[in-house]
Amino acid sequence: MEGEALTWKKWYGDQEPETSDLPKSVKDINLFYRILLLRALRPDRLINALKAYIEDKMGVKYVEQPAFDMQQIYNETNTQTPVFFMLFPGVDPTPDVEKIGQEYNRSITEGTFINISMGQGQEEYANKTLLEAGKNGNWVMFQNVHLMQSWMKIFERNFEIVLENDPHQDFRCFVSSEPPPLPHMEIIPESVL
Repeated sequence: MEGEALTWKKWYGDQEPETSDLPKSVKDINLFYRILLLRALRPDRLINALKAYIEDKMGVKYVEQPAFDMQQIYNETNTQTPVFFMLFPGVDPTPDVEKIGQEYNRSITEGTFINISMGQGQEEYANKTLLEAGKNGNWVMFQNVHLMQSWMKIFERNFEIVLENDPHQDFRCFVSSEPPPLPHMEIIPESVL
């Protein structure tokens, strides 16, 4: 490094050192050793280098996540299992659920798709709606259940009641929640997940 200090400094200061040319003394090292070098000198660029390595060795399907396909999700649904969406900033599955609902004649305007944003005072309405949706074959979506952690135990029991009463074959239940703030925290009962 001392012998090629300017070249190393240029490489170190590069915006993307994981793809830029290395100094002549280590120019021919493979991608794995380049990752080790980045780990030691530029850990901020390590994730990009690891992605490139995984793509090179295993294929792009292990690096790039396929686009969200609500139709594929719907094809995997049934009356027995609620669909659970984990919310992240800037992501809202509601329009996708509404769109697929329209394809299966479920809409808010007709009252066959009920969308409840959970918060104070929604518990009784949500309980009643869940039980009725199971009987009538409606779709129901409970948004932001992380705001109603105590209600989730009631939801769990009411969902069991819906299943015990042989729900309509068209019944579907959708639930959305933000992830817990800390890994050891639990918002959603394990049986629901």
